[in-house]
Amino acid sequence: MQDEKRLKLLKSRQALKMARSAHAYVRGSTLKFYEWLDEQKRGTLPEGPAIWICGDCHAGNLGPLADADGKIRVQIRDLDQTVVGNPSHDLIRLALSLATASRGSNLPGVTAAEIMEAMIEGYEEALRSEEDLRDTPKTIRLVMRQSARRTWKHLAQERIKDTKPTIPLGKKFFAISKLEWNRIERLFGAEPIRELVTSLDFHGTEFA
Repeated sequence: MQDEKRLKLLKSRQALKMARSAHAYVRGSTLKFYEWLDEQKRGTLPEGPAIWICGDCHAGNLGPLADADGKIRVQIRDLDQTVVGNPSHDLIRLALSLATASRGSNLPGVTAAEIMEAMIEGYEEALRSEEDLRDTPKTIRLVMRQSARRTWKHLAQERIKDTKPTIPLGKKFFAISKLEWNRIERLFGAEPIRELVTSLDFHGTEFA
């Protein structure tokens, strides 16, 4: 019963968010996006080799990430809808996201067209050559530098409102029942889990 109430509330919240703007609608309508793709005739879209794709490659799912060597790159950082599929689907999804964000910001149509051209040019350039950070736009380099300086202390300063060393539950999350809390405490009280968590450092961690 509790799960059903949560699902109903989630759908209601999602609908309200999607109604705010065209860009918000695009972000929340992944199913409709793929239904639209499925309606296209074979050969309408470019077809590349079936590879792992993000599945929901919109602008909000791109950001700075650190690899195993601690190097920061702007990459896909949301993989909950990852699937083996046509790589052009990710490009179309990203283009749609950028276009709606542009128009939602009241930018002229020519600006949206230039954004699309820049996205395709960047994709082609990445396929042709090795990555050269000197060619990275200044705004991207700034984001990468800022993310590299972030630590757990920055997160604590942003989220913790009092002297207790706990991060409060955000407004976007459901209240956790006593039974759920007990199970969480039991899980993280297990020694193997404690060892795993305390052995982690910044490598591969999302800072933005």
